[in-house]
Amino acid sequence: MKDKSVKEIKEIIENISTDEYLKYIEILKIDERKSVQSLAVKMAKKLDAIRREEERLEKINEFENEGYEKGYIYIGGIDEAGRGPLAGPVVASVVVFKQGTKIEGINDSKKLSEAKREELFDIIKEEALDYGIGIVNNEEIDKFNILNATYMAMKKALNCLKKSPDYLLIDAATIPGVDIVQNPIIKGDSKSISIAAASILAKVTRDNLMYQYDEMYPEYGFKGHKGYGTKEHYEAIEKHGITPIHRKSFLKNVL
Repeated sequence: MKDKSVKEIKEIIENISTDEYLKYIEILKIDERKSVQSLAVKMAKKLDAIRREEERLEKINEFENEGYEKGYIYIGGIDEAGRGPLAGPVVASVVVFKQGTKIEGINDSKKLSEAKREELFDIIKEEALDYGIGIVNNEEIDKFNILNATYMAMKKALNCLKKSPDYLLIDAATIPGVDIVQNPIIKGDSKSISIAAASILAKVTRDNLMYQYDEMYPEYGFKGHKGYGTKEHYEAIEKHGITPIHRKSFLKNVL
């Protein structure tokens, strides 16, 4: 590589596979040029990051793999978005992947940027064997309470599937009245790829609904706070009153 310019070396390493990284790192490290040695350091850091992500993706499949080892075949992960806001629906999603699915960057939706969630939203739908999304509006939340409304959204999501799962992984919950083996996992959205995927589908779906509501009620700032109880939101309620999408049961102290 010593006969190559730094520019040529950059072009070469941009097109090599991960398997070749270690070989090129060793070659570049012994080059006398500091700029080339710097490339070796950057490659080493990138390789470490790739390996950490590979290890994380292995670990995030552990609960699914345990299910397969127990003999389950069609494993679904469930999560919800929107239990806490003052306005808008609660949304739940269920995702079923084929065994061994790995999607780079997938994680609990709360740990991802909006741009990353939107990117993964399409990838998840393409990679999934099946998925379903359930939406329960604010009026039903007021009528049945948020916990029951969340269960309703989860059941709606399950009913959207083409085939019922034989094993469910759920983020810290057990759905009553569902005749499927369930495994509630604390912080499951960061421990299970299926739950993480469901959290992303639910979050992006709900956010998109709140963007639509923002256009209908621009004075409330729904695009920014997504219906959560921010100072801006409470001030808007005080000034303009409530909208048809507000949860009255969440606003008893201000109505």
